[in-house]
Formats: sequence, C-alpha cells, structure tokens
Amino acid sequence: MPIFDLNYIAVLAAGVASFVTGAVYYGIFGKQWMAALGKTEDEVKAGMGPSVYAVTALCQFVLAFMQAAILAHFTPEAVSIKTTLFSAFLLWLGFVMTTMTVNHRFQDRPWSLTIIDGGHWLAGMLVQAVVLALIW
Repeated sequence: MPIFDLNYIAVLAAGVASFVTGAVYYGIFGKQWMAALGKTEDEVKAGMGPSVYAVTALCQFVLAFMQAAILAHFTPEAVSIKTTLFSAFLLWLGFVMTTMTVNHRFQDRPWSLTIIDGGHWLAGMLVQAVVLALIW
C-alpha cells in the first residue's frame, strides 16, 4: 500500500484514541508525574494553555500517521492486532524510549519521570496499534 493511500479514518481514530488515553493515563499518574517533575499542580496548570493541547493532539495524529505508514509496508493479510501491537512496541522501545531516556539523563531528570512518561507513550502507541488494526 503506498504511503498516501492510507485509511485516514483509521489514522484520525487512532490519534483521538491516543489523546484520550493520555488524558486518562495522566489522570491516574498525574500526582506521581508532578512529584517526579518537581512541580506543584498550580505550577503545572500555569503552563497548560490551549496551545499545549493543540500541539499534543497534532503530535498524536503525526504518530498515528507514522504507525499507519509503517503498516502500509505490510501485506494486508499481515496486519493484525498481534502484528500492530508488536510493531508499536518495537517503535516505542527503539525510538521513543531511547531518545526520551537520553534526554532525561542529560536534563538530570529522575528515572521515575522517564518511566511515567515512557509508560504514557507505550500506552498511547499500543492503543493506536489496536485502533489501526481494527479499522485497517
């Protein structure tokens, strides 16, 4: 499947699903995340204007598009929940966690922040994978 012959409904749904997953995830781990970040809730809220959410949504859609573009290299018969989950895990481990870990080490961030943020990206990418497989 050519890269621009993707199912854009699936990409849109995957982007929305991962955005919602992030909201739920940080709703659960928000206090631990703020503690790892070393900020209070008021400090975090002060920096959370509408543009933060717009950029977040855009990035979720780009991530969903990239996952779909990679899946486009598979034969249609090979696209399943199992293969998309495995691909998402490999992308997360090889690209997301490696770059985030390096950045956090140079920023002298605590490992707890790396684990919390990494878990968010893993959850979002796995949700995107399932949505893409179901709508593919």
